[in-house]
Amino acid sequence: MPKKRIVILPKTKNVLSEMGEQIKLARLRRQLSSEQVAERANISRPTLTSIEKGAPTVSIGSYIVVLQVLGLEKDFLLLAKDDELGRKLQDARIHTGERAPKRRDQ
Repeated sequence: MPKKRIVILPKTKNVLSEMGEQIKLARLRRQLSSEQVAERANISRPTLTSIEKGAPTVSIGSYIVVLQVLGLEKDFLLLAKDDELGRKLQDARIHTGERAPKRRDQ
């Protein structure tokens, strides 16, 4: 059976590219070489280069390990934290019906 092809929209590619650039800048601010980060993250230098370019083919685990090496793993928890659209959709479906009266045992 052929493998399903994942389609990544240009807007999403731009997000990944920006994320990769931010990871690269964080590495450079810490004055770490790509070799040092790759070694500490237990990934190859080409994989780190792919991460810094925002490649969608790199596993999310590799991204997180690099963030961990840079001391930024908690930033990953910020993903989808402020889900404004999701909250609006949730609020639109809230049904505020009246509760039935409590039964009194006599």
